[in-house]
Amino acid sequence: MKLAEALAERSDCQNRLDDLKKRLVRNARVQEGEQPAEDAAELMKEAERLYARLYELVSAINRTNAQTSFGADGSISDGIAKRDVMGKNRDFLTGVAEAASTRQDRYSKSEVRFVATLSVAELQKKADQLAKEYRVLDTRLQELNWQTELV
Repeated sequence: MKLAEALAERSDCQNRLDDLKKRLVRNARVQEGEQPAEDAAELMKEAERLYARLYELVSAINRTNAQTSFGADGSISDGIAKRDVMGKNRDFLTGVAEAASTRQDRYSKSEVRFVATLSVAELQKKADQLAKEYRVLDTRLQELNWQTELV
């Protein structure tokens, strides 16, 4: 199995577990004398089976990510960490740029005037550069995911 296939199956397990939880919540209690729409015990068994499979997948994915080289960036795990931090940094810069560029209308000259303390253009330029680097790194990771066998 390729790493990308395991990642897709992990995502499917997580989505199915979310769905099972909603179904269980709807069927966990019924009015006395009524029958639930679905057998809650069977749904619980399915959830247990999915959690066991999710554990297997996550363990194998983590092992594979830690053991697979990602070139100069270390392992796939290192590449993922770099990508995640890059994304958080981009979001941070975008948020600061948005706050600095927010206009506040003044209705008279006596109202307080606000000015930006940072260069919005510079912040946006850095955020755009990080977004580009993020896309390149993410594409490299996706490509390697389809080439790597799961450990």
